[in-house]
Order: sequence, then C-alpha cells, then structure tokens
Amino acid sequence: MTLITWLLLIAALLPLVGTVLAKAGGKNFDNNQPRTWLAAQEGWRARANAAQNNLFETLPFFFAAVLFALFQSGEPEYVAGLMIAWIAARLAYIWFYVSNRGTLRSLIWLVALLINIAILFA
Repeated sequence: MTLITWLLLIAALLPLVGTVLAKAGGKNFDNNQPRTWLAAQEGWRARANAAQNNLFETLPFFFAAVLFALFQSGEPEYVAGLMIAWIAARLAYIWFYVSNRGTLRSLIWLVALLINIAILFA
C-alpha cells in the first residue's frame, strides 16, 4: 500500500476517535439505541459526538480533493504532505472540541478547510 492509501484509511477512521470518546465508559450505554443515548449526553461526551459528526461531514470533500489532485497529476509526495497536515488539524479539532475551546476549534476547522482547498489545487 502506498502512503496515500494509508492516509485515506486513517482519514476514513478519524470519526471513530470521536465515537470512542463519546461512548467509552458511559453509564447505561445502550448499543441497541446508541443515537438516543448519545442525544441525551452532555458536556464533553456531547462535544465528542458533535466532533464525530463534523468529521463525517468533512470526509467527502477531503476524499474528492485528494482524488482530483491525483487525477490532475498532482505530485503524490506534496499531496501526501498536505493530507498529513489535514489529519493533524482534524485531530487537533477533536481535542479542542472535546476540551471545550470553541475559538481554537473554529480556527483549526478553518485551517483544515484551507488545507483541503490546497489539496484540491495541488
């Protein structure tokens, strides 16, 4: 597998970070109705679930940008470097979201968006 393949897989699995944070160790977690249980959560668990949702929302643009960049003969090493930066930014996003740092979360969201745009034009 190439580095880009591994990075696509890592990006696809990023929402699981939010999922695990939201659910792990939660009291009375009901795997038969996880959405109902998650909707009732507050504090950092609710924020982890919101981060998970946002990660799912950003994946289509990320995947499309990577594929388009490669289709347009973008330099694979450059695209991979931007992908690593995007993944790092999204991990920071999760951290800032869960730790209730809204301004930093919004700034890092913007950074990740700009990286994604850079991938698109790579």
